Amino acid sequence: MKSAERKVAPVSEYYICSPSKTAQEAFFYPLQCGDFTYEPGYRLQRRSFDSFLLMYIQKGTLLLDYAGEQQEVRENTFVLLDCYEPHGYATQTGCACLWLHFDGVMARAHYQMIRERLGNVFRLADGLFVTGRLSAILRVFREHQTVQEPLMSRYITDMLTEFILASPEGDGARNSENLTERAVRYINEHFREDLSVDQLAALSGLSRYYFIRVFRQETGYTPHEYLVNRRMATARYLLKYSSMSSKEICYESGFSGESVFCSAFRKIHGMTPGEYRVHMNAHPEPGTAGGTEHREHPIRPDRAE
Repeated sequence: MKSAERKVAPVSEYYICSPSKTAQEAFFYPLQCGDFTYEPGYRLQRRSFDSFLLMYIQKGTLLLDYAGEQQEVRENTFVLLDCYEPHGYATQTGCACLWLHFDGVMARAHYQMIRERLGNVFRLADGLFVTGRLSAILRVFREHQTVQEPLMSRYITDMLTEFILASPEGDGARNSENLTERAVRYINEHFREDLSVDQLAALSGLSRYYFIRVFRQETGYTPHEYLVNRRMATARYLLKYSSMSSKEICYESGFSGESVFCSAFRKIHGMTPGEYRVHMNAHPEPGTAGGTEHREHPIRPDRAE
């Protein structure tokens, strides 16, 4: 469709999509998308437009008015807005962009995570993947292809995931996901040792505060919580499948002393290690003989069990 909006060049096109009830309940879904060229002097101001907006500025500059601030957005830059809030944008020089209004049951959670990491305006070291997905959505409508809502949801998920995994420090910065993976791997290999958050932060080359924030964003746990969960997973395994004493399990799991181990175990599981062992033996898993049969399986962090 061609836009009749003032100061939108005739070459511009946009498409409207009406999501099914299934899409609204289960997927991300597009509402409108377009490839616009704004002429100098274009201006838009809205109190609300029920959706989230992703824009990619291809050429020119856009002046964004959002959350009480004005910001100039240059080419090769992404903009992500919560259009349920007042927003506006304009251009004095002219501007070409791809854009997508979308929503979904998890849209707000993804938006808030991305905004906390990257802000509302950001660049990627390599934005080709996201622009490719934007173009793919446009192509479905432009070529009158059958709109497959699960595929549309996948495209939107891909773009949002790419933003979530992107570095919060701009082009060429270290990827925080890689730093977190490195820290998790180190914890899994050295959890029996006396590890501190400062030590883990130093290994990642980050400040203590920033390391804790990034780690929590990526795993859902603070580094200390993850370390304790890793030690507890080992302790539970040994209590279930070994004849080691509580004291031996304590040190094998990385706790500094038996009293510390028992206190932490009771706090998390509501029973002592000994009570846990009796309970597990009294309620064996299917396929075991009285709960004492030894079976090899991976030890995983608490939330993975």
